[in-house]
Amino acid sequence: MAYDLQSRGKLRPVDLARGHGLSTQAVRNYEEAGILPAADRTVHGYRTYTPLHARALDAFLALLPGHGHRTATSVMRAVNEGATAEAFRLIDESHAQLLDDRRTLEAVEGALRDLGRPGSGVTATATVTSASAGRFVGPLARELGIRPATLRKWERAGLVRPSRDPLTGYRVYGEADVRDAKLAHQLRRGGYPLARIAPAIEQVRSAGGLEPLEATLRDWHDRLSARGRSLLAGAAQLEVYLRAREERG
Repeated sequence: MAYDLQSRGKLRPVDLARGHGLSTQAVRNYEEAGILPAADRTVHGYRTYTPLHARALDAFLALLPGHGHRTATSVMRAVNEGATAEAFRLIDESHAQLLDDRRTLEAVEGALRDLGRPGSGVTATATVTSASAGRFVGPLARELGIRPATLRKWERAGLVRPSRDPLTGYRVYGEADVRDAKLAHQLRRGGYPLARIAPAIEQVRSAGGLEPLEATLRDWHDRLSARGRSLLAGAAQLEVYLRAREERG
């Protein structure tokens, strides 16, 4: 921080704001949202903050990268209301989500390894001409746990390219389409937007291999590691704030 806020007894809103690179309005908004404890007021109605408020703001800003604004706000509000058990539950949920995302990444990598094995029966250019050789939209959607409308949205974005049954006109998903749909589903769970998934799948189709996804997977690994470290940093600052609250009594 630009200012040694912890050594000062009383802080003006501008002191707290400048020390954290924020505007005074942001500090007031954080107080109103319950992120900061309620400020004392002077006889003229001006807010006055303390080093405890600086600790609270340190904790909130450290929680943001790993938990996101909504969860970080809920954690701070729970702490300030004395509901520390609820705050810990929210933190546990973020860690559980990170673990789930790691398992999702492992599943994607496993699927890619399976697709890359000789004799897997799935090729980048596989097509289907009849319903007996593929799946309709409903069964595939149920298998993935998504709505049929989502598959149609992915089709418009170029993620899947089902053919049409010559008799019924219904969409039919062949082996390559199922592969692409599964990869799209896993990458969406990993937080990737459609605009980034479509080029990767297109490269797999055109190149006839899965190597183009390697860079995406490396980036995904890096993002998960960064989130994990952010969660640790947020926990450290929150512990400092909790101890400061206990010392204040």
